[in-house]
Amino acid sequence: MMRAHYGAARRALIAAVAVLSLSGSLAGCSNTVALTPAKNANSPDCARVTVSLPDSIENEDRRWTDAQGTGAWGNPLSIILSCGVEAPGPAALPCFYLGGTDWLALPHEDDLQRMITFGRDPAVEVAIARTGDLDFASVLERLGGVIDTALPGASAACTDRAEVLESP
Repeated sequence: MMRAHYGAARRALIAAVAVLSLSGSLAGCSNTVALTPAKNANSPDCARVTVSLPDSIENEDRRWTDAQGTGAWGNPLSIILSCGVEAPGPAALPCFYLGGTDWLALPHEDDLQRMITFGRDPAVEVAIARTGDLDFASVLERLGGVIDTALPGASAACTDRAEVLESP
């Protein structure tokens, strides 16, 4: 199986990780989250995604962001959405179907789990902090529903979907 390349998405999420790391110390300064937009964040499809984002997810309130095609929730920051990232090709990554959307689980990071939509263009990446009591499946179910409604239909689907395990 071919592995997808995530160069642009990786750089955008490195900035997001920095925001996650700094959010605790900057929380008192501003409620606006500073993010870097993805390469194709100015897509009209991304605009439909961002205007449809929920005010809260898993009891985490939405925060303003300063980058087009993005969304953020939690204080401290716990969920970041970035629309317009490079769409992945076939990959040997775990795939989950939640909220009408296929999600590829990107390689595990200590304090962060990143997921990217599969078969959608533009693609959407979601970074979820591994701190706190967030139910990752509920987050992706909620955001997947928004993505499934706002973006054109999927052009591809995962051939091998992993089972979503219940949170302990």
